[in-house]
Amino acid sequence: MERLTIGKETLKKVDGKAGDAVIKSLEEIAPDVGKYIFEFAFGDIYNRSGLNLKQREMITITALLIQGDTSSQLNVHINGALNVGLTKNEIVETFIQCIPYIGFPRVLNAINIAKEIFKKN
Repeated sequence: MERLTIGKETLKKVDGKAGDAVIKSLEEIAPDVGKYIFEFAFGDIYNRSGLNLKQREMITITALLIQGDTSSQLNVHINGALNVGLTKNEIVETFIQCIPYIGFPRVLNAINIAKEIFKKN
């Protein structure tokens, strides 16, 4: 199976329709970026052995939290974390674990994004 197809299937498992919306938002301005997301991130990286999708999403939401200014991506990946089986408590605990290493402001921002997502789920 080709990378693009594998990536699309994996993104669907993780993000459902939210992933499609991200890719569609890139079609007019940067369609190749959407292709890279499918092929590289979700085709190659997400399908490596050694970690399951829950672990990968936990790492992803942590990395996004640490960077700051990633609210759109955090929104997609917090939903993705829920989709692959992380609990709301596991997501919040993941964020709390980051406090000593990156501080309260970024953790609070991520928790606020999660709070809005949790209201919908």
